[in-house]
Amino acid sequence: MIYVGLTGWGDHPDVYSPGSKKTEKLIDYSSHFPIVELDSSFYAVQPERNIRKWINETPEGFQFVVKAYQGMTGHQRGENPFDSRDEMFEAFRLSIRPLKEAGKLAMVLLQFPPWFDCQRDNVEQIREIVGRLQEFDLAIEFRHQSWYAPELKEKTIEFLRENNLIHSVCDEPQAGDGSIPLVPISTREDKVLFRLHGRNVHGWLNPGNAKKWREVRYLYDYNKKELEEISEAVASLEKSTDKVYVIFNNNSGGHAAGDAKQFQEMNGLEFQGLNEKQLDLFEGEF
Repeated sequence: MIYVGLTGWGDHPDVYSPGSKKTEKLIDYSSHFPIVELDSSFYAVQPERNIRKWINETPEGFQFVVKAYQGMTGHQRGENPFDSRDEMFEAFRLSIRPLKEAGKLAMVLLQFPPWFDCQRDNVEQIREIVGRLQEFDLAIEFRHQSWYAPELKEKTIEFLRENNLIHSVCDEPQAGDGSIPLVPISTREDKVLFRLHGRNVHGWLNPGNAKKWREVRYLYDYNKKELEEISEAVASLEKSTDKVYVIFNNNSGGHAAGDAKQFQEMNGLEFQGLNEKQLDLFEGEF
């Protein structure tokens, strides 16, 4: 089964009903897509009241891919609000347990930074994090090309398999060491994650102005040929995996929702059990 969704639900105008309130965005979103990537959890461990609100706003079969808090994966450069590593992980576990208990947690996404290369210390760091989060299904996303170097690619995949970790397959710009190739291999039989970051090579690397960079990094609109390539990769993954979670993250220019809908239409995908508050805003566009 193929599931399609977007990163976040707060910045996709095309999926909101006319006159919807800010507080109704997730309700509108979940009338179009059956999954979402929760990225606010990367910037702050979410309070339980937020998690329970989102559980209540989404239909029974809706699934969240929760992005791990930045302090857990080595992204954080500012002050960590937690007194210890133990406290940080405990807060994160408590935060997302209600999602698991409600049957709405697809996985936790551990996305490691571009400087997290393939070396023994980093492998041990992954083991340590996995040990702390072993109660959840975990997806691993690398950003350094060394993990997929010819001499290490098979070892990387085998490491994920041996530790029952979900491979986060990525489509992204090929812009040197800080990017990874498209490797459509699943490491578990039940689920795999496929994240689409766009192919904006010039915007992928930070030129020094961080604010400007984040505005353009995911600025990309997939064309039909590229979506056909993505469809082939997804079809390959579906042959070996029960559930393929496809997340469009190319939203710097607001293209993610339209591209996701086009991909859905190209592959004849229809999702049941969505929220009833739905208007066919995309009819006739493709």
